[in-house]
Amino acid sequence: MLVEQFTHNDRTIEIHTDEDAVNPRKDFDHLGKILYNSSRYVLGDEEADTEEIEEITKSNAIWLPVYAYIHSGVTINTTGFHCPWDSGQCGIIYVTREDALREYGRKRMSKKLVEQVENLLRSEIEEFDMYLRGEVYGYEIKDKEDSCWGSCWGFYGLDYCKEQAKAANATLSLAVTARMLNTK
Repeated sequence: MLVEQFTHNDRTIEIHTDEDAVNPRKDFDHLGKILYNSSRYVLGDEEADTEEIEEITKSNAIWLPVYAYIHSGVTINTTGFHCPWDSGQCGIIYVTREDALREYGRKRMSKKLVEQVENLLRSEIEEFDMYLRGEVYGYEIKDKEDSCWGSCWGFYGLDYCKEQAKAANATLSLAVTARMLNTK
């Protein structure tokens, strides 16, 4: 579905929703693991009961709560929502300290490293939230005759997709200019 269309370097860039977006929790590598306790919705990597989730939160793992708001759609975050009826904590995202140390190539855990890991876990939730809300996009670059000069899909976030489309179009313009100079 066409979301936005604009002109950049004399070409039209069309931004579309990526109807075939891949689930980032299944198709990409992540440091964190999302445990959730919903039997009606897939809100993470693995369904777990409250006891399993509590066990992780009492362990030495680095974790953040994951909240869901479900009302004619699903959205998740690590800070919570203001609706007491359609939202609440649905699970956690966590990583063991050992895995975090290995990932960052460190021998000891510092306050700064914990902060870095928590920021990474937040970004993983933001990425999965974009997927759940259908905010994955692709672009097509077209000339004045509506011929497609390039396209790419699988961008999580509209602004990121627009930035990448403009960068690809700028590169395309440079390549066309270089080719014209070489043929003279």
